[in-house]
Amino acid sequence: MPEGHSVHRIARQFALHFVGQSVTASSPQGRFAAGAAQISGMRMTDARAVGKQMFLEFDERLWLRVHLGMYGAWDFAGDITADATTASANGRMGQTNQRGTVVGAESGAAPVSPAPASAAPASPAAGQNGENEDSLHSIGAPRRTRLRMSESEKLGMPLETFPPEPIGAVRVRLRTEGAVADLRGPTACEVLHPEEVQAVIAKLGPDPLLDDAGDGEDRFVTAVRKKQTPIGLILMDQAVVSGIGNVYRAELLFRARLNPHTPGKLVTDDLARALWKDWSYLLELGVRTGQMMTMDDLDDEGYTRALANRDDRHWVYHRAGKPCRVCGTDIVMELAAARKLYYCPHCQA
Repeated sequence: MPEGHSVHRIARQFALHFVGQSVTASSPQGRFAAGAAQISGMRMTDARAVGKQMFLEFDERLWLRVHLGMYGAWDFAGDITADATTASANGRMGQTNQRGTVVGAESGAAPVSPAPASAAPASPAAGQNGENEDSLHSIGAPRRTRLRMSESEKLGMPLETFPPEPIGAVRVRLRTEGAVADLRGPTACEVLHPEEVQAVIAKLGPDPLLDDAGDGEDRFVTAVRKKQTPIGLILMDQAVVSGIGNVYRAELLFRARLNPHTPGKLVTDDLARALWKDWSYLLELGVRTGQMMTMDDLDDEGYTRALANRDDRHWVYHRAGKPCRVCGTDIVMELAAARKLYYCPHCQA
């Protein structure tokens, strides 16, 4: 399931290439024909992510709400930017424009306290992209290509014509003169009015990229410390904190040396605040790099290797039966609310 950093990156792609443009909406699959007709021909006026949910605003105060769920993905095509994060952050394009298709997001030493974003190594130079996951850190010269944005971002086959024919069961296609976005496999896709959007957002926990840092931290800490529920489940509760999924849950708990079975009530105030600050750091880093990078203090070679291979990127996630990078104890995997939970029984005792 796409986690918070992926949805923020997708929203920024829309902000850069669709907001301010008149949009033609259709439903090649047919399941969203009525909703597409409501917004077709309108101008997109805003694009924002809240945790794992995305909201696209159109004229007449209509919003398209999308939750990618387990299998959803956005495919972009046309005059697009391979990495829109820098453009959204400071008004400059993060990479050269690509006349192509962007296809949807997936996606040692003891952990250290969250470092400032500037402490992360620079993106690798051209030719050092992660081949295993088609990392997009240095695209090079403009070319016609395909790119999917969901949990991971993957380059595909070159694009010969524009707009491309829809591939698979496309729930909704949004098209401007220069770009196309195709949505496939979402859990939710609906047109809402402002009051309905507010009702959805009101049920969500704070998002570090949207909420005031102090207010968001206080809301999170208060919610955690009044629950008897294990912290390993609390972090996945989108009503407590927005955007955390299976990967970030496991990694945040390991970095904090916190047993996932610890009731929220027993998590100290200081530790709860440290979890929030670490989530803020990892989320910003994920949006900036396009990867769920959760290991700190990597040298240039280790950082490049981590970008190329998920197995070199995490402390415990997806490492069941493998030795802990810190103590050597085998990493444990168990099911928690039908989701796989990874942790070190020694470091997180």
